[in-house]
Amino acid sequence: MHCRCAIKILTCISLLFFSSAALAADGLDALVAYRAVYDLQFDNASEKAAMTGLGGRMVYEFNGNKCEGYTTQVRSAVRFEVEGIASRLVDQQSTSFESADGKEFHFASKNYIDEKLSEETSGIARQNSKGIEVQPGKPATDSRQLGHGVFPLHYTLQTLENAKKGKAFARLALYDGTDGADKLVETVLVVGAAKKPVEDSETRVMGERAGENVWPVTVSYFNDSENKDGLPVYRTSFLLYKNGITRDLFMDYGDFSMRGKLVKLEILDTADKKNIVCPR
Repeated sequence: MHCRCAIKILTCISLLFFSSAALAADGLDALVAYRAVYDLQFDNASEKAAMTGLGGRMVYEFNGNKCEGYTTQVRSAVRFEVEGIASRLVDQQSTSFESADGKEFHFASKNYIDEKLSEETSGIARQNSKGIEVQPGKPATDSRQLGHGVFPLHYTLQTLENAKKGKAFARLALYDGTDGADKLVETVLVVGAAKKPVEDSETRVMGERAGENVWPVTVSYFNDSENKDGLPVYRTSFLLYKNGITRDLFMDYGDFSMRGKLVKLEILDTADKKNIVCPR
């Protein structure tokens, strides 16, 4: 049970880093390609969870351009300590591709528990007039028609758009190919006013961007089939830069919570990428 919750939380982490195709093209131009390393640390747990600690690391890489689309790769490994049972190592590996216009999304993920494959998911999702059509790869099932929503990159673009306009509250349906890859996730997005970050170890990792303003963002995720009381099944918060980089991560799953601290950052952008002109 605890490992299943852990997998869902680690999946949720990838959403922190990234409404519709109608968003301005300069939204894509503002994003930078980068590789970031985060230390994942135990924050708190209820008596029900019986969790005594956790620790691990996540590597996140975002790359691509507005002509060919964008690829995101996430690798996270976290060891969970639960009272009365042996510790468990949860290793998640995921890769996704999203077209620049937000109309197509490819996803593939593998989850391992103690080095044994526990779950594998892949597929392709496309926007159509009815919403989002999903064609699963693994596990192989018939295609599924879902309602209207956005994919992860365009979720981030919408978040940045709201932040720049001072729009503090929004409801968005997200499709990210996780948790069975067969449903939209209803979210509530809250964006605070831009502010100068307090100097700490994470701002030093940001280098020349250390003094740039950040927006505090909180996202609540809802699933009425799991929580019939209307409360979110989990909640995340983070600081968001205008170029899409995130830091000071916090993930609350109700029974337990954890934090992610940025410890290394590598900017992958080149002048060629930023000045690219797409063929017509």
